[in-house]
Amino acid sequence: MKEITWDGIMHAALNMPGIKVDRDSFLIKTFAPYGENPQLLVNSRPSEIYSEKVIHKVASNIISNHTTKVTAISAAAGIPGGFAMFGTIPADMAQFYWHYLVMAQKLAYVYGWPDLRNEQNELGEGAQQILTVFMGIGFGLEAAHGAIRKIAIEAAKHWAKKLPQMTLTKTFWYPIIKNIAKFIGVKITKDSVGKAAGKIIPFIGAVFSGGLTLITFKPMANRLNKELQTTALLRSTFPEKD
Repeated sequence: MKEITWDGIMHAALNMPGIKVDRDSFLIKTFAPYGENPQLLVNSRPSEIYSEKVIHKVASNIISNHTTKVTAISAAAGIPGGFAMFGTIPADMAQFYWHYLVMAQKLAYVYGWPDLRNEQNELGEGAQQILTVFMGIGFGLEAAHGAIRKIAIEAAKHWAKKLPQMTLTKTFWYPIIKNIAKFIGVKITKDSVGKAAGKIIPFIGAVFSGGLTLITFKPMANRLNKELQTTALLRSTFPEKD
């Protein structure tokens, strides 16, 4: 089997409908049922308006929603437009990572991150690297946990929608991000064809087992959720200004 790279999956995912989450629209719609004025979220973090209980409930609902969709009977369920753009990447794999990347953006916004999109409303290089770290956290990589805490500090300093312009290639953790991407690609390739497939992303041949997907996706989502909670507290200790 041809080696699958994380960069390849990421770039394919960025061409899929619905992959880019509009921070403001998402937060306003999501928090509307919980009182207050959700329009305030345009210039504020959810924690400044809503209680910790509400924020945790919203995060839990996001995880449950994407977990349900990713374990649906049909491999194509939950992703508009089909999987043609993923080429040789198995449709089941495409669905798994599409849902994780969308969910990761939503959780980040719930926990106070600025919009990851750039001025062209695209997920540029900096955003892709942040999402790579989010994926590494899902896999339980210690290096990813360390990297995200450094990036969270920068997010606090550049909250006013400048985060996508961060030049991560000039930071000392950039090599760590590249290593995380390499690790993910190697593991996906190995586990998609070997008997040890259940170690990270469980495949049966080229097809996900719905039950195994369930017990894989949810723990990954919970690990990311826990880390974003932690970094939200970390960021609160830093001034949010240039």
